Amino acid sequence: MTVKIKQALVREPTDTFSCCISSHPLHNSVSNKKAKLQHQNYCEVLVDLGLEVIKLPPDNAFPDGCFVEDTAIIHKNRALISRMGAISRRGEERAVHDFLFESMKVKITGAPGTIEGGDVLHLPKYLISGVSQRTNEQGVKQLSDWLQIEVKRITDESIIHLKSHVTYLDSGTVIVNDTVSNHPILGSFTKIIAAPKEQYAANTLTINNMVLLPTGHPNTHQKLMDNGFDVITMEMSEFQKCEGALTCLSLLF
Repeated sequence: MTVKIKQALVREPTDTFSCCISSHPLHNSVSNKKAKLQHQNYCEVLVDLGLEVIKLPPDNAFPDGCFVEDTAIIHKNRALISRMGAISRRGEERAVHDFLFESMKVKITGAPGTIEGGDVLHLPKYLISGVSQRTNEQGVKQLSDWLQIEVKRITDESIIHLKSHVTYLDSGTVIVNDTVSNHPILGSFTKIIAAPKEQYAANTLTINNMVLLPTGHPNTHQKLMDNGFDVITMEMSEFQKCEGALTCLSLLF
C-alpha cells in the first residue's frame, strides 16, 4: 500500500502561463483563464479527497511555475530541492525551498546535477527515476544520497519526464505506455497498458486509493476499473498543451 498522503503544495497558473515551454501542436491556443479554472477544480478534488491544500503565490516570471512537482522530491522528513534541467525554469524552486525549510530537512541539488520531480516515481520501498532530458545521473545520485533511499534508473534521454510514460497506482501496479513498458525495472509490476492513442493517460495521480485520470481516455478508464481501481476524471486540456499533466500540479507529502 502507498503511504497516506496528507498535504499537497500547489501553485496557481500565472497570467503568463501561455508562454510555457511546449512543443505541443495546440500550444498557441492555451487559455490562461481556462487553465486557472481547471487548476481550481483540481485543488477542490484534492480537498474532497482529504488533503490539506497549501497554495504558493504565482510568479509571472515563471510561466511553468504551476508545475510545482518538478521543484523538489520529498521522502519522509527530507526534501531534495531541484536544480531544474530546463534553464528557464531555474528559480521556481526558491519559494518551495523556503516553504519546505520550515518543516523538514532540505538540500539543494548541486551543479552539474539536474533533477526534476516529474522524473521520480515514489514506491513503498524505493524510488525509480528517469535519466532524461531534464534529469541527469549526477542529480539521481544526489537524490539517493540525500534521501537515503535506493533509486533505480530508467534511462531514456529522448523523453522529457519519466512520469509522462509511467505512474505508480498501488499494490504493485503501474500504468504505462509503450515507450517504457518493456523496461526490465518494471518487470515485477502488474502493468496496465495505456490504450493506443491514449498515451497521455499514463500520467495518473493516485491519492489515498483514488486514481485521478485525464478526461478523454475511455479505453484506459475502463482498464483501470476492470483492475479494481476507483477513478475520477479531470479536464487537463490546457496543461496538456503545456506538456504538463496531473502529477505535475502538486507536490504531495
